[in-house]
Formats: sequence, C-alpha cells, structure tokens
Amino acid sequence: MTPSRITRRDALKRLAAVGLAVPYVRRLHAADPSETVYHASFGASGMAASDIGSLTGSKYLKLVAVADVDLGRAEGLKKQFPDIKIYQDWRELLDKEKDLNSANISTPDHMHAPITMRAMQQGLNVYTQKPLTQTIYEARQLAKVAAEKKLVTQMGIQIHSHPVHKTVVETIHQGAIGKVKEVHSWSGKHWGDRNPRPDRTDPVPAHLDWDQWLGVAAKRPYLAHYYHPGEWRKRLDFGTGTFGDMGCHILDPVYGALALTYPISVRSEGGAPNDDSWGLDSQVQYVYPATEYAVEKVTLTWYDGDKRPPEEVKSLIGERKLSDQGSIYIGEKGVLYSPYIDTPVLLPADKFEDYKLPTPAGDNHYLQFVEACRGNGKTSTPFSYAGPLTESVLLGCLATRFPKTTLEWNAESMKVTNVADANRFVRKTYREGWEEKGL
Repeated sequence: MTPSRITRRDALKRLAAVGLAVPYVRRLHAADPSETVYHASFGASGMAASDIGSLTGSKYLKLVAVADVDLGRAEGLKKQFPDIKIYQDWRELLDKEKDLNSANISTPDHMHAPITMRAMQQGLNVYTQKPLTQTIYEARQLAKVAAEKKLVTQMGIQIHSHPVHKTVVETIHQGAIGKVKEVHSWSGKHWGDRNPRPDRTDPVPAHLDWDQWLGVAAKRPYLAHYYHPGEWRKRLDFGTGTFGDMGCHILDPVYGALALTYPISVRSEGGAPNDDSWGLDSQVQYVYPATEYAVEKVTLTWYDGDKRPPEEVKSLIGERKLSDQGSIYIGEKGVLYSPYIDTPVLLPADKFEDYKLPTPAGDNHYLQFVEACRGNGKTSTPFSYAGPLTESVLLGCLATRFPKTTLEWNAESMKVTNVADANRFVRKTYREGWEEKGL
C-alpha cells in the first residue's frame, strides 16, 4: 500500500474490513451472554452516526435513545431506528431512561467528560470518543471513577485494534530495533486558526439548542459555521486542535510499543494559540523515563500542519515519500517507519532482509466493547489505559500555550512545577449550573 493521505472514513472502512469476532471468554458473575445490551448515544450524526452504525453491528446491542442538541441532525436516525427516543437535553435522557446498560459519547470534546461522568455515576458502561476529555484533570477523574465502579470502558481509537497497530507494537516488543531512543510522530491536519473570532452575531437555527451546545463552556453569541457542526475542533473552549484530534490515534501505538508512563517534561517550539483558537504547525517534544523498550530520557516529538521531522530524521527512510501521518522510531539497532494505518518498514532494509514482521490478527474495536459489556472478554483501551494516554496528549496541547518554554511535569500531583501559570489549564471551571459531580 502506498502511503497517502488517509481520511477518517477511509480508516473506518479499513478497520471494518479487518474486524474479527471477539473470542468468548466468560467472566465470573458476568451477565448472561444472550442478554441484550440496551444502549444510548450522545450525538446523532457525524462521528456519532459512525459509532452508532458500528456498535449496532452487534445483534446483541439495541439502540434505545439518542440525545443531540441539534434535532435537525437527529432526524435521519428515525428512519434507520424507528423505535428510538430522541432527546435534545442529554441530562433528560439519563434521568428518564432507567434500563440502559451502556452509552457512546460522541460529542464535541468539551462535553466528553461531563456526559461520560454522569453516565458512569449511573452505572453505565461507556464508549467515549477520543480525546477522552478536554483537560488533564478530567481524564484522571474518569479513569478513577471507572476503576472504582468496575465499569466496562473503551476510548474510540479504532486503530488500536487494527493489525497494523499490533504489528508495530509487537515488532518493538520483539526487540527488532533494540531499545528506542527517540520517536518522531506527525499529522498533516490543520485544526487551528490564526484569525480572531468574528465580531458578529448570527441567528440560531430553530432546530439547535445553542445553550445546550455550549454546555459547560461560557456563554457567547452563535456564529454560523464557526463552531457547529465541525469547526469546534479549532476552538480553545470546545476542541483540542490537531494534536488532540489526532494525537490519541497516532501516539497510541507509540505508547503501547514503548510502554510509556507519564512524561517528565514537555516543550513547544511551534505555533501558539490566540485568544479563541488553537495554533497551527505545532512542534512539541516530550521527555520520558526509561521503560523495558526505551532508553532513559527517551524523546517523543510531535509535528502537525506543515511541520515535519528534520531532514536528518526523514533521511532515515531513504527515497520513500513521507506519509501524511505516521511515526519514525529510532532504536539502538535500527529504525521502524510506521505510516499511519499502513504496513511498517524496518530500516536499513538490507539489515532486516531475514526478519519477518509479526502478523497479529485484528479485532473489531466496537464489538469488543459490546462483548465486554455482555461479560465476554475485555476492552483493549479501557480508561486505565486511555486516561494516561489522553493526559499526555493534552499536556502537549497545554505546552503550546507556553512556546519556547520547557515545562517540568509532576504527574502524581498533576502540576507543572516550574511555571505556575501553566497549572490553570490543567483543570477548567464549568459554567455555573453545569457543574458535574466528580469533575
């Protein structure tokens, strides 16, 4: 396969193509495997529609209700699922639907944590899209509550279950390139904006509850095509920019392969956000402690937009064209080039002529969640894994607010120890009346 720009739709098609049935492994005291999982979706279109389609691919999951602040985007689901109940207020859904077992949270980033937390507090198993949360503190709290309540959880990073992802992880674990010294990862997306917020107010569409859409964020005028339905990813109060949007996907195999814990420092050299939007062309470098698969003070550098690894790193892949998204792992014994959702390559090629890449089987990330809810097997990206991964990605987003400054990070206390002002972005204040227990 020739490395190329891969869209989310392409990625989901490939994931569906390799989805395999999850093996049945009964857990003690688990629900009867014939039991139906009664499910709600928070979000009705876009990524939510994709999640709904994949989750309902299981004959054991029944979609009962959907909440979406934009009723115009929920209408189409009635044709496909005529018996579902549609709500505009997600809190009303949770208050009224008492027989639910699980939910997917596929909303803009700023609402992931409050909806997921309320659902978990009510005992629901949850599938939450990436990034798990919008702040580090929220990610830590969701992982804590999920563990306390022993819930089935899964973050929506589908590539984690793709055979290519597993090949990268197993190749590093087999020691093919020795202990890893540095990793360079990138995405060509441009989820940022250098322009100021437009000075205008537009009429709110009749089918949209703008106050509900804002949710925990501060009130502001509606601006057509500036926030809803997709541009919110660029905005500080609602999204996480390119890094948050793609970092949890592309850095996921890096974390798995190197068994990384929390970074000890992070430094941004790229574009900073303005008052309203995330910056463009990020370049962020982390330093991590040693692991079984990585040397002491291994570095991980992220690039997005038009930024890419330096020439001395790109030269390691020879004459190959650098993929639009991917990673380069530099080890003590060689290099692994991993284009996003594509077969990895060991370099230099002549050194690895006799090495056969592992060929692990893939899983269906969604059906894995459904089966775990039914008591069969476990999920592969529970919040115990997804929480720390999300925290690290969000620390990189935070670092872009303090360009050319090394931030020293104490993960145990969740504090930047050398720049006090940075700590106000570790946790956010919810709008009055929208506070959520545990957050």
